[in-house]
Amino acid sequence: MEDLLSRGPKAPKDPTKKRPALYVMLDDAIEGRVTPDGKYMEICFLEGRVAAKLTAICPELDREMADALQFSEGLRKMVHSIGISVIADQEEDRGLTAQFSLNVRQKENYNGTSYGCELSLNGEEKEIVLADYPEDDQDTSLASFRTFFPKYMTAKMTILFYMNDGYDVPTVTPDAPVDFDSPEYRAMIDRSLLHRGNVKRLKQAMERAAAGEDVTIAYIGGSITQGAGAKPIGTMSYAYQSYTMFKERYGAGDGSNVHFVKAGVGGTPSELGLTRYNMDLLRYGTVTPDVVIIEFAVNDAGDETGGVCYESLALKAYEGPGKPAVILLFSVFIDDYTLEDNLKRVGYHYDFPMVSLRSAVTSQFYEPEPVIKKRQYFYDLYHPTNDGHRVMADCIGRLFTAAEEAPMPEEDIVTEKEPVIGNRFRNLIAFTRKDASEMPEVLSIDEGSFTAKDTELQCVEMDDLPYASPEYPENWMHVGGQGTEPFVLNIRCKDLMIVYKDSGDHKVGKAKVFVDGREARILDPLEVGWVHCTALIVHQAEDSACHEVRVCPDPEDGSKDFTILGFGYTR
Repeated sequence: MEDLLSRGPKAPKDPTKKRPALYVMLDDAIEGRVTPDGKYMEICFLEGRVAAKLTAICPELDREMADALQFSEGLRKMVHSIGISVIADQEEDRGLTAQFSLNVRQKENYNGTSYGCELSLNGEEKEIVLADYPEDDQDTSLASFRTFFPKYMTAKMTILFYMNDGYDVPTVTPDAPVDFDSPEYRAMIDRSLLHRGNVKRLKQAMERAAAGEDVTIAYIGGSITQGAGAKPIGTMSYAYQSYTMFKERYGAGDGSNVHFVKAGVGGTPSELGLTRYNMDLLRYGTVTPDVVIIEFAVNDAGDETGGVCYESLALKAYEGPGKPAVILLFSVFIDDYTLEDNLKRVGYHYDFPMVSLRSAVTSQFYEPEPVIKKRQYFYDLYHPTNDGHRVMADCIGRLFTAAEEAPMPEEDIVTEKEPVIGNRFRNLIAFTRKDASEMPEVLSIDEGSFTAKDTELQCVEMDDLPYASPEYPENWMHVGGQGTEPFVLNIRCKDLMIVYKDSGDHKVGKAKVFVDGREARILDPLEVGWVHCTALIVHQAEDSACHEVRVCPDPEDGSKDFTILGFGYTR
């Protein structure tokens, strides 16, 4: 007995008193997804988002303090240390370690101070003391949290800012789990049914699935459709969850006759959605969808046409291969932002079924006892958590139920009518380097100095895959310093869009687009500041004609790179 008792300390130390703290992440689901270089990483972007993350968890927090904590100066002034804990979902992974860092931007480049540590994946908290790192007056905004894992895994992460003396902050009590079975939750989901619409095609898809025929449910949209915030992204996105509902409810046998296509690309509006519909959703004619769900309500601020591209995309899908049912899905941001009021006019005009997340969740966020709180629904300013994606899937499921219970409409939707916003691009044809030679309207292409292929591209997780694939891999790249000859396209068209690569790398430069010798557009790939795809209109006319289109490296940026990803045109 003496030996047993002597093994432990006779007088255990008092616990160290914890400083007041702010949660930046609270049991957030994370995922170590494979990156193009073969590493397993979770990245949480912070630039311009820290204040919203802090106030979503702690609404009582002083807004001035929250804003200041978005920058290195405020962080060093108010925060003593950062506490990080991660617990792997699978017990066998909890003996492993991961590498964590908080990365800071600088005024002149992207690589500022990096606060880092090694983490045990068993939930043990590790603290990073800021005073252990020298201050750098070039540091500006907080850029990202990055966690590198030894293999693919999912986990829960909590991050706190422990405050310096003199900075008191409200205490946060972690929330009880969302009660997905409560009557209040069901009532919230019921509110999402904005418009049942004409469900003839949707009911027919259900009947075909039940009869054992192959049925494909496809999704196109922005980063929310891509699955951002969902962990694992392949199976916890709203798209996959609602597809699973459809398969289980209406599929024959084990539902293997119901197929899933997900084509979400972060940061992109329906204008780009039009140019990649054939490539990403129809997969160059290998996919024939029966149901298409369109989600661009929080992305279409980037659509220069104000909704013409959105209406055109809805019609393109409805009239295209498979003659699918079209469902319009309207998401919402943490600040209640959505373009639903403009875009729902398209749904009412054509009688498309519509689902509104604003109608479901936004008003209840401000009730004394919300069914789901903002900090439970949102992963960051823009994207849902796993619980938020579950809510979105249940809202789509509510539409499925409404369609199932409705009588079969006698008539189909009529699309041959005057548009409500505009339908100019409903028959848009897109091409890349892969299929340019197959387009009869493409009369000739002289690549000039655009002979390389860019491989540093926006990558997204398609379908239920846990890894990302590059967008527009068949492209034309001008490499700085290797010639200045323009890319010359001769094409017969009415309207023409160009798709090009944005970047945050200062090795890229501008290009000028000339149509028939007239300067049509200056393309600046640094405007957005990160690698992604942009589509812009460079020519519009009422009649089809032959045009010479020249894409010229800007003389001022002639020694810098520029990448053409593709084109879209109307006949």
